[in-house]
Amino acid sequence: MAGNESDKSVSFFEKVFAVVRLIPYGRVTSYGAIAGYLGTRGSARMVGWAMNAAHSGTTDIPAHRVVNRNGLLTGKHHFGSPAIMQQLLESEGINIIDDQVAGFDQVFWDPGKEL
Repeated sequence: MAGNESDKSVSFFEKVFAVVRLIPYGRVTSYGAIAGYLGTRGSARMVGWAMNAAHSGTTDIPAHRVVNRNGLLTGKHHFGSPAIMQQLLESEGINIIDDQVAGFDQVFWDPGKEL
């Protein structure tokens, strides 16, 4: 049974990774928006776990584009240095002020509406 749970987690993580790969350059989305798009509203924390797992080997997942529902860079400590997430976003033209996406509504990408 434990193996089955593990398979479900891997499958969920892969679904999360697939959505994150679709976030356009210069845009961000939230953990909850991804969870909602996948039909698992309320599992934003699991999306966060997937983003943390994305740092262990797979480099084609733009995890820096996933922030919390208020635009805060809550996952910044998983990038090796807390400044890297901000630097990656700023390199895409996204302004960050005090660990928060400035103009969040203008750069927010909602997979439920966009896909």
